[in-house]
Amino acid sequence: MARRSRRRSQEPPGPSGFLVVDKPSGWTSHYVVDAARGWLGTRRVGHLGTLDPLATGVLPLAIRAATKLVPFVQDKEKGYAGAIQLGTVTDTLDADGKVLSQHPGPWPDEARVREVMATFLGDVEQVPPMFSAVKKDGVPLHKLAREGREVEREPKTIHVTRFELRKYDAPRLEIEVECSGGTYVRVLAADLGERLGVGAHLADLRRTRSGPFTLDQATSPETLREEAEAGEIERRFVSPLEALGLPTLRLDPHEIQAIAQGGDIAAEGAPDSPGMRMVGHDGEGKVVAVLELQPGRRLRPLRVLEPFAGRR
Repeated sequence: MARRSRRRSQEPPGPSGFLVVDKPSGWTSHYVVDAARGWLGTRRVGHLGTLDPLATGVLPLAIRAATKLVPFVQDKEKGYAGAIQLGTVTDTLDADGKVLSQHPGPWPDEARVREVMATFLGDVEQVPPMFSAVKKDGVPLHKLAREGREVEREPKTIHVTRFELRKYDAPRLEIEVECSGGTYVRVLAADLGERLGVGAHLADLRRTRSGPFTLDQATSPETLREEAEAGEIERRFVSPLEALGLPTLRLDPHEIQAIAQGGDIAAEGAPDSPGMRMVGHDGEGKVVAVLELQPGRRLRPLRVLEPFAGRR
């Protein structure tokens, strides 16, 4: 731990914020993080939710001090567009996997497909796939799966806001999904195939939204690398103030000092709603801390950033 702290302290200061990458197919999320570390010259880069190698689209990265804000912006609702292939079941539940079984047809009609898709709306129990980063007794499931082992997994509750059929050209379905963070669209595809009685896997997937981050903000790695070499990549940063989407509070120098030392401050002008969260800033776009309103109208810091965090 001490070695890591010394390494970070040797890094030159730099701007913080969020960078939205349009992840290519075939890249792992960790590979994107490693590439961004090279573009930005910092080890302090983290992603806000893994995308499978097959998937493309929105992969938000937290840069430098913004890594402290990841818990406040991850696990938000996600949006996807993709395709499901009926009739073929794979071990990974997607097109990258080994084929386990195939169904020759006939295929359900469109009305039946829509009827069954509607049963996935709302709160749904979902069992994580074996090929995933979920851990069992400290070991990632995908490592056990590659050893040919399958273990019992605890189901978890996810929420599906939208599961829409955009086009049906049997046996291929083009879909759009809006769901809670932590949802495996691969599992949705496989479960749909099972309920339809023909089996299925996820043929392709593109994430269109991750919390406040959208495809409109996403940039390809090739462009980001070129802009980094030209010294222009920082213009792509999404400010923490924008990403957090919380009520804001301008702090004076005395309040900033108190918060930096771990103290709370008076909630002047804030509504009397204990538990409400706010973003304290210095008036120049620099985030100081995420604050939570306590009984007695006091604001307690939940996360404090170092000076110049959020500067664009």
